[in-house]
Amino acid sequence: MIIAAAQFTARPCDIEANAARMAGFVTEAGERGAALVVFAELAATGYELDAIIGGGDRLVMEPGDPRLAPVRDACRTAGVAAVVNCAGRTAAGTTITSYVYGPDGALLTRYDKVHVTDTERAAGFVAGTGEGRFTLHGVRFAHVICYDAHFPECGSRAVADGCGVLLASSLYGQGGGAQERMEIFPALAKAGGLHVLLANHCGPSGPYDACGLSAVWAPDGSVLAEGSATEAELVPAVLTLG
Repeated sequence: MIIAAAQFTARPCDIEANAARMAGFVTEAGERGAALVVFAELAATGYELDAIIGGGDRLVMEPGDPRLAPVRDACRTAGVAAVVNCAGRTAAGTTITSYVYGPDGALLTRYDKVHVTDTERAAGFVAGTGEGRFTLHGVRFAHVICYDAHFPECGSRAVADGCGVLLASSLYGQGGGAQERMEIFPALAKAGGLHVLLANHCGPSGPYDACGLSAVWAPDGSVLAEGSATEAELVPAVLTLG
């Protein structure tokens, strides 16, 4: 199976423009034989926490939001699944959410970030409670969203649930963030015997200058594929799954 991370510089709060970029990556993923493409944390809006909360419902999306139709249509045309991260909503409040669209464009599952940061909580985001597992082509997938990956039990639960791949939609900045990703994700892969994918932003997003370097790691912690530090691109990797 081929899976891919997609990194780009999101246009702040411009869902239509960002959805068009994501749809283009889904199409490219299909052309390159990938079954799944994963986008970074809040790729639909950029990491614009105050604007999202201050905008009421304007920047919050349900799975069927018409502004995400280009992505769903691209999934259907290319036969590719996509993990799209955006601001979502639960009864408890606004969440940082991954919607997983299948190769037919239909919603497979959603995952709401469980470990929100102090900054996200202060802005008005609430924590999720579910796991959001899904199966594609016989492979079971798990999620983390950025800070979730700093909690090893997220990987342990994925292994206990029979998952073979952990997908991370994240935002890591230049400097310390780039170092963190080099420590956290290979360790998650080795600890659980998992393939791990990181989809990161590149360039500015909210208060951060993201470090790019989206990547896929093998279960032994070795790098299967790694993206540029600065360029928008698709980063595909071939997984060897038993």
